[in-house]
Amino acid sequence: MTQAKKGDTVKVHYTGKLDSGEVFDTSSGRDPLEFTVGANQVIPGFEEAVVGMAPGQSASTTIPVDSAYGPRRDDMVLMLGREMFPADMELEVGHVLQLRTESGEQFQAMVIELGEEKVTLDANHPLAGKDLTFDIELVEIK
Repeated sequence: MTQAKKGDTVKVHYTGKLDSGEVFDTSSGRDPLEFTVGANQVIPGFEEAVVGMAPGQSASTTIPVDSAYGPRRDDMVLMLGREMFPADMELEVGHVLQLRTESGEQFQAMVIELGEEKVTLDANHPLAGKDLTFDIELVEIK
């Protein structure tokens, strides 16, 4: 029986849950997720969970913070002056903005607080600092 290994392109169905049991993502009702094992296309713990699985096999795995999106970092919370944003830009708490560093690198940050003079943004991944549980079914090895 063929088992998934580094370098294989695989298709999986998955459901991702938080410790509370809340589902944060699933492929249910969609095409399976396709990725190449070892190509860093998914979080490290997800890749590791698929290695050794055979088509048709299912597994449940809990991925700790360090093998998921990493710990929350305080240095990823930014406070910028309102003058940094276009005057006609509507800012609301919860909006996700596309930003660019001085070197041209793009990243996303969520508006978490609006003050009269300052806007506070959080550039941490929304799942940073969380252990994640995935139910995974290996559909195919290509």
